[in-house]
Amino acid sequence: MATTDLWTYRDTTWRGNALVGFNVEASDGGIGKIDDATDDVGGSFIVVDTGPWIFGKKVMLPAGVIDKVDFDAETVFVNRTKDEIKNAPEYDESKHGDTAYRAQLGGYYGEPR
Repeated sequence: MATTDLWTYRDTTWRGNALVGFNVEASDGGIGKIDDATDDVGGSFIVVDTGPWIFGKKVMLPAGVIDKVDFDAETVFVNRTKDEIKNAPEYDESKHGDTAYRAQLGGYYGEPR
């Protein structure tokens, strides 16, 4: 797999706000729907509402974990397992732009150093 920036969409045709409402599939099954997404240069991410799967928990995923997008099926596929996503650092909406929080997420999801 090519090295990509974890906070950048792999495909320039993907736009964060266009993905809101799409279903999200981990490598081993569905995890929820996109509740929010950004197109920040070098800082793009999606927020997934996991619904009843993790008791209403939301998770923030760096844009670089998106493997592919099926616009016809309105589904985003990420290259992480359900457990990896479930065990991610707790989502905190107030920390979207917080450098330490992004570093914590980047470390968890394997941001290249």
